[in-house]
Amino acid sequence: MTTPFLGEIQIFGFPFAPFQWAVANGASLSVQQNSTLFSLIGTIYGGNGTTNFLLPNLAGRGSCNQGTGPSLSQRIIGEPFGEFNAALPIASIPPHSHKMVANGPPAGVTAVPVPTSGAALARFVGTDALVFTNPPPNATLAPNAVVVTGGNIPHPNQQPFLALNFCIALNGVFPSFS
Repeated sequence: MTTPFLGEIQIFGFPFAPFQWAVANGASLSVQQNSTLFSLIGTIYGGNGTTNFLLPNLAGRGSCNQGTGPSLSQRIIGEPFGEFNAALPIASIPPHSHKMVANGPPAGVTAVPVPTSGAALARFVGTDALVFTNPPPNATLAPNAVVVTGGNIPHPNQQPFLALNFCIALNGVFPSFS
């Protein structure tokens, strides 16, 4: 492996940081013991700047470049953004309906008298399964069968991912700014 730049961040496919690297997980480092790295990143990622500073925290996150692009919002270096879970407020959900169809089982599905995965809504009379096709008008559903827009319960909001390890070089070539 070539000599990295000091403060360079790379992705590794193994669960540990190589020699002279640290996992980019927001760990606190001593300014006194890591003064050269501190001179590059300062307190961009946190810390008090006198005794300690923080490494970038890319644990469970994706990386993003600073700046902006066409139709993109401004991103500042070190700024965390995004949510692991999101609840949609009622105002952000467009009006829509979910129709309930109970007029016969699809091909290959057996009608059963109790809720079962892959079954149609039906009741048995003797050995005959009667599929509900003519329910009484204004039938009341069970209270927990229909709820308003998820009840403000957050749902996972992560993109598909592959677990990799972001690491930052603790030693290396000091970058040139010319």
